[in-house]
Amino acid sequence: MAQLAKRYNRSERWIRQQLDKAPVSKAKVKGQRVVVVADMTFSKRAFGICVFRAVHLRKNLYWAVGSKETAGIYDECRRRLEDLGFEISAVVVDGKPGIIEVFWDIPIQMCHFHQSAIMTRYLTTRPKLAAGQELRAIVLTMRSSTQEQLQDSLNSWYKQWELFLKEKTFNPETRRWHYTHKRLRSAYKSITRNLLLLYTYQRHPELNIPNTTNSLDGTFAHLKGMLHTHRGLKRTRKLKLIHEILSK
Repeated sequence: MAQLAKRYNRSERWIRQQLDKAPVSKAKVKGQRVVVVADMTFSKRAFGICVFRAVHLRKNLYWAVGSKETAGIYDECRRRLEDLGFEISAVVVDGKPGIIEVFWDIPIQMCHFHQSAIMTRYLTTRPKLAAGQELRAIVLTMRSSTQEQLQDSLNSWYKQWELFLKEKTFNPETRRWHYTHKRLRSAYKSITRNLLLLYTYQRHPELNIPNTTNSLDGTFAHLKGMLHTHRGLKRTRKLKLIHEILSK
């Protein structure tokens, strides 16, 4: 604000008033068939921005502000985008529960990076158990494998470690049994549950679907960098800055 005031030989108050009055730019893209990457990022957990980006156009088509990442906000963005004349031919998402159902009628690609992150959260980068080490090694082949190859590897792994996964431990305080290797079981369930979604891009080569949300991740990184540079803005000005950045 001080730099702008000096440049235009005005007060900082006048600069703020002009910024508040200035209209927000709007992305000018005609309605058409698009492959979309959809994801949500948060500004210090105060609020989030759900963005739908056309991968091949390299344009953010629609975005909405919300306090939580829910299926509802994704559904709103999809409906508004379709009202503008766009037809979503395929979507790339991070696989959060509930969001998949919003796009049940079109090809859905689960982001490989997010699936890897989920597996790392359960297994860590250096699993101590042999079963965990072998499962992580399989996960690392995900991007270079086909669905059939990954399925075969997972089936072989499960056959080898089935009894190990079924081991239970008794808790004398609660007097209940629980699975001994819960995190390992959760990791296996996650990748098998999402297996079909991980290779949508291979089943629809004509759509040229990316297998990650990297296109939008780069946008979010730039957005957060700009917000950090202009930290201290009140909410209304911050939202205006976000809209301006995303419309470019």
